[in-house]
Amino acid sequence: MANNADQAKPAAGANGRRPVRSFVRREGRLTASQKRALEELWPGFGIAHGSEKLDLDAVFGRRPMGLRVLEIGFGNGAVLAHLAASNPDNDYLGIEVHRPGVGHLLLEIDQRNLSNVRIISHDAMEVLRDQIPQASIDTVLVFFPDPWPKKRHHKRRIVQPAFLDLVATRLKPGGTLHLATDWENYAEHMLALLEADERFENLTGRGLYAPRPDSRPLTKFEQRGRRLGHGVWDLLYRLG
Repeated sequence: MANNADQAKPAAGANGRRPVRSFVRREGRLTASQKRALEELWPGFGIAHGSEKLDLDAVFGRRPMGLRVLEIGFGNGAVLAHLAASNPDNDYLGIEVHRPGVGHLLLEIDQRNLSNVRIISHDAMEVLRDQIPQASIDTVLVFFPDPWPKKRHHKRRIVQPAFLDLVATRLKPGGTLHLATDWENYAEHMLALLEADERFENLTGRGLYAPRPDSRPLTKFEQRGRRLGHGVWDLLYRLG
């Protein structure tokens, strides 16, 4: 079967249409420390977007003793930094478009003296397509992506068939996809897509959400939501 995910694609806008993005750049204000981190720490931990596949062993300077984990949309990087500090044998690659969040994670990397984290600040779909080698990732994490709650904006949600097509080629066989959202409608959307995709096996049981695994630390945002009675839905799938 031809691998459509790696076939050449027209440049964005080449067909006269604006590409559908799963994000809007809401920069906010960079703190002085985040700005300094972007200037001073990015060269050591940041990776520019490009059109060639990455040599991940070269990127991290080693062949990992543990897992290679990709987090898409890491926000302020608190979860990624916690995971990297707790699992030094794993390598963590984070994708995030918002510069304040990137700056915050760089500060965490510096303060925790982490050597197993790298960052790409670009559209995750293009990074998956252009830079992540096939069958190179053990785990893909997508925690609390923008839910785009208005129905007319649902097409902007990152978890779509095209996203699953890319993830399925970038995960190693037997690799794990872990999604989490606090929007029930988005959870239902994710569950329906994955249950219909024969490449993925629900690790909790067909049609079921997963209890929050210990591997996903609670964020302050989630803890606040729990106190307010908000639900959170985890989905854990394995690539067959």
